[in-house]
Amino acid sequence: MSRIPTAPLVLGLAGLIPFVWGALTYLSPALQAWGAGTFGPRFVGPYIQLFYGSVILSFMSGVLWGFATKAEGSQAATGYALSVIPALWAFFMTGGGPVSAGTNLIFGFLGLLLLDGAFARWGLTPAWWMSLRALLTTVVVACLAVGVLL
Repeated sequence: MSRIPTAPLVLGLAGLIPFVWGALTYLSPALQAWGAGTFGPRFVGPYIQLFYGSVILSFMSGVLWGFATKAEGSQAATGYALSVIPALWAFFMTGGGPVSAGTNLIFGFLGLLLLDGAFARWGLTPAWWMSLRALLTTVVVACLAVGVLL
């Protein structure tokens, strides 16, 4: 593992804002009321986390697809097939209410981390990729857990 370049680190951390904001507004009724009044009810609590989490899982499918383009033969075919799993997971598994959707997103992000690991082992990712993904996944799962467990 090597040092994460500044741009991916800053952008990755910025991408955590909706997850952290959702957790904070879940934990603080006053903050939730302010956020709902200022931004609208879709942008507080589990609502922002669930929608944004689905978007990010779909985005990460595209990232994995890009990594698969660096492979050849059967490894490329496997990479392409695996890369669509996060988007399909988000599409099929985020209905049924906030607790089940949040739980399924947690499993989706943990599964994504396993896929990231596979792509990294195949040498298709930058050397710093797993350091970034482990950090981001830890925060995402912790924030989603607020809505699932509390």
